[in-house]
Amino acid sequence: MNPIKCFSKSLFLLFFGIISFNSIAQKNAKPNILYILVDQWRAQSTGYAGDKNVMTPNLDKLASKSINLTHAVSGMPVCSPHRASFLTGQYPLTHGVFMNDVLLDTNRTTIGKVFKENGYQTGYLGKWHVDGHGRSSYIPASRQQGFDYWKALECTHDYNNSAYYEGNSPVKKVWETYDAIAQTQDVCQYLKSQTKKDDPFFLVLSIGSPHDPYQTAPEKYRKMYENKIFTIRDNVPADKVEKVQNDLRGYYAHMTAIDDCVGQLRFTLKEQGLDENTIIVFTADHGDLMGSHGAWNKQQPYDESIRVPFLIHYPKAFGPTGKKSKALINSPDIMPTLLGLTGIEVPKSVEGKDFSQILLGKKKNDVTHTLISCVQPFGQWVRSKGGKEYRGLMTENYTYVRDLKGPWLLFDRTKDPFQLNNLVGQPSLAAIQSKLDRDLLNELKIRKDEFLPGLDYIKKWNYVIDATETVPYVKINYQGLPITDTSSGYPALK
Repeated sequence: MNPIKCFSKSLFLLFFGIISFNSIAQKNAKPNILYILVDQWRAQSTGYAGDKNVMTPNLDKLASKSINLTHAVSGMPVCSPHRASFLTGQYPLTHGVFMNDVLLDTNRTTIGKVFKENGYQTGYLGKWHVDGHGRSSYIPASRQQGFDYWKALECTHDYNNSAYYEGNSPVKKVWETYDAIAQTQDVCQYLKSQTKKDDPFFLVLSIGSPHDPYQTAPEKYRKMYENKIFTIRDNVPADKVEKVQNDLRGYYAHMTAIDDCVGQLRFTLKEQGLDENTIIVFTADHGDLMGSHGAWNKQQPYDESIRVPFLIHYPKAFGPTGKKSKALINSPDIMPTLLGLTGIEVPKSVEGKDFSQILLGKKKNDVTHTLISCVQPFGQWVRSKGGKEYRGLMTENYTYVRDLKGPWLLFDRTKDPFQLNNLVGQPSLAAIQSKLDRDLLNELKIRKDEFLPGLDYIKKWNYVIDATETVPYVKINYQGLPITDTSSGYPALK
C-alpha cells in the first residue's frame, strides 16, 4: 500500500477515534455546569417572558430548550444575601449575610468546596460581594470559598475596563473593554481548554450589569434603544414615567449586550463538543423595581424586586424541548438542586430544598410556598425612604407579607399581576389570609426566625453600621489593618 495513503488513513482513524471517544466520554461523565449570574435583572424583562421592549434573542432560544422556572424567587432580594445563600444553601439568618458588604464565614460548607471535593474543577469570574473587606480590596485564596480558577473583584458598578484579581495574586488586573464581553471571552478560552481534561467543571460567570448605572453599555447596544418609547408597567406612577423611559434604554442595552454573550458561550460549548453534557443556568441575584410602585432597585417585596429569570438547560436529562415550571425555587435551593442534578450528596448544613427530582419529573412538586424577607433595611431602602423589616410568603398565586406591626401586604398576583390592590383585611379573603399567616408563622418557626427588629440582628452579628443603619464601605483588610478603600463601586461622575 502507498505509505502516504496508509498514513492518511491512520490519521483519519485516529482523529475519528478521538472524536468518538470524546463523545462517549461526554455522555457517560458527570455533567459540567456553567452558571451565569447577572445582577439586578428582573424576571419580567426578557423576550421569552413577554417583554416586547427588550431584545434577547439568544436567551429566547435558550429558554425554548430549557426548563423555565417562572416562579423563581430571590428570597432576600439584594446582592450579598442572595450570593451567600447561593454559595451555602442556607437562609440569611443562618449564614449571617443579611446586608451588603459583610463577610461570609470562610468555614461554611459552600457549593465551590463541595464540587471541588467531588472531583470538579471550580472557577469563578466577575462580581463576588461576600468578602466584606472593601469593594476593591484583594481577596486571598483562603476566602475564595473553594474556587480555584479565580478572576474576581468584590464589587464594582463601573462595567468598562474594571479591575479584578487573578488567583492568589494581590496585583490588580483590568478587563479589556466592557466587562461582560471580556469575561465571556475568558470563559470561552476556559471552555476550549476543557477538551483536554477529564474532570468536569463548575464555573460561575458573575456579571455586574444590568445593575445601575444604566447608561454604560457599549455604544453599539445603547444605539439600539436610542430615543425609543417603551410600554411601561401599569404600576409605574405618572410622575416617574420619563425617568423610567430613560433608564430602560440603558437597562435594556446592558441586557442585549449580555444576551450576545450568552450566544457566544453557547456557540463555544457546541464548538468544543461540550454542549450535550453541560448544564447551563441563567439567573439573577434579584430584580429591579425600575419605577414600579414609585421605587427603584430592590429589597422590597414586590414581584419586580423578588422574581428573577431562572433557566436550566440540560437536554441530556430534560430533553431537547423547553418546558415551564412553577416550582418556587428560592436562593437557598440552588445549591442542593445543582448537587442533586449531578448526583452529589447534599451536605447536612444545607437548608434549601433539592428540586432536582421534581424538575426531572420523578417526584411530585409538593412545595406550596417559599419565604421572602428583609432582616434589616439599608442602602437604597433605608428607613427614611420607607424601608422596614418584613417576613412573607410567596405561593403560586399569592404574596403575603408581615411587618413588625402585623399583616402588611396581600396580593392575588393572578388577578392583580401589578400588585396594585392590597387585600389585607378584606373579609372575602379572610380564610386565605388566615392560612397564609399560619403557614408563614410555621415557616418562621422551622427557620428559628424570631422576627426581631433588624438592629437586634446587627448587634448579634456584631456588624458596624453608619447613621443610616447601613454597613459602610470602609473596612479592614485581610491582615487586620485599616485600609483606605472607600469606593462604592460606582464610576466617578464626569
